[in-house]
Amino acid sequence: MWGKLVPYGWNVQAFGAGNSAPWRAGANENTVLHLSSDAKIEGTTVPAGDYGLFFVINEDNSGEVILSKDSKSWGSFFYDAKQDQMRAKISIRNTPYFTERLDYSFDSVSKNMAELDLNWEKKQFPVKIEFNVDEIVMDNAIELLKGETGFTPGNLNAAAAYALQNNIDTAQAMKWVNRSIANGPTYNNLRIKALLLKKGGDSLTSDNLMKTALPLATENDLNIYGYQLLAQNKFPQAIDALKLATEKFPQSANTWDSLGEAYALSGDKKNAIASFKKSLSMNPPGPTKANSEKYLKQLGAM
Repeated sequence: MWGKLVPYGWNVQAFGAGNSAPWRAGANENTVLHLSSDAKIEGTTVPAGDYGLFFVINEDNSGEVILSKDSKSWGSFFYDAKQDQMRAKISIRNTPYFTERLDYSFDSVSKNMAELDLNWEKKQFPVKIEFNVDEIVMDNAIELLKGETGFTPGNLNAAAAYALQNNIDTAQAMKWVNRSIANGPTYNNLRIKALLLKKGGDSLTSDNLMKTALPLATENDLNIYGYQLLAQNKFPQAIDALKLATEKFPQSANTWDSLGEAYALSGDKKNAIASFKKSLSMNPPGPTKANSEKYLKQLGAM
């Protein structure tokens, strides 16, 4: 196949312009790579758009990837190097497996990168494609939230939370969450604002805002928040949050089980045992029951 069906190097086309051309990386029409946003391909910045995809393979497994601004020509017959958007050297891999039909896949995927792989016979042509995902998401959010979607607090919260979690443009995130709060304070929007304040160094205002937010929280909100505090070894704060959950939702066995866990991890054996026994008295579901019993056995109370 290699060096025969797919010639090595650049080859003069017998049809069309009679030009020297790379391999068309498929059959018939151009194989087209569509980029919805600007990207880096093998380290070269490529604007968003549609590109004809071509490869060169040499006998020593060296090669090239080529993107042409002419994406509508038939195969390589009318390839024109003047239309190249980019060219980059690549190293073609020998693979231990056999691919019967030419196949493209995106492998080695991470947040900002994916490897585009052409697989055929026992060779693989790898091309590294990178996107600035945070920039793309934020630019998209800014545009979308200027329209109808920007009047839904949940959308504003989601955008602000993304910026917070990824530590990007927290000033914009604060604008979004303040717009959400203007529609009515909720546990979620107050929590996001509190975290933004803490990230900005205003811990006192952040802590006070969380005190305002907690009474608005659902059982699940309080449970998640309590365990987040436990993960930070903030045992008094975690106990306060999970105790509030038992006060707001006293008939939930899970709230008592979670409170028991907070007491146990803080070293308060007496209150831990009392909380776990309270949970078990409510005929809890299987996972909750198993957790309470596990801790009671560890505490020597069962």
